[in-house]
Amino acid sequence: MTPTVTDAMEAKAKERLYRLVDQIPEGEVHTAERFLEYLASRDDDPLVRALRNAPDMDEPLSEEDREALEEGRKALEAGEVVSHEELRKAIGL
Repeated sequence: MTPTVTDAMEAKAKERLYRLVDQIPEGEVHTAERFLEYLASRDDDPLVRALRNAPDMDEPLSEEDREALEEGRKALEAGEVVSHEELRKAIGL
């Protein structure tokens, strides 16, 4: 069977996941593990399968969406964001 574009995209996504696993902060490893186990166990759910196979974007971005994305990018570049771990500490989790 000849590999498809979708197969190649999925292989690249899995490679990115392997790299991301190595970057997970020590305190979040178990959370990531539970989430991945959840995803792996839900493969038989038709709704989850449909959502997973849905196109990335069903409709074009509105001007408001583009502005919000640009605002977020600027905040990220300016260092005006906090990490997940910093937020958890700030709210006492």
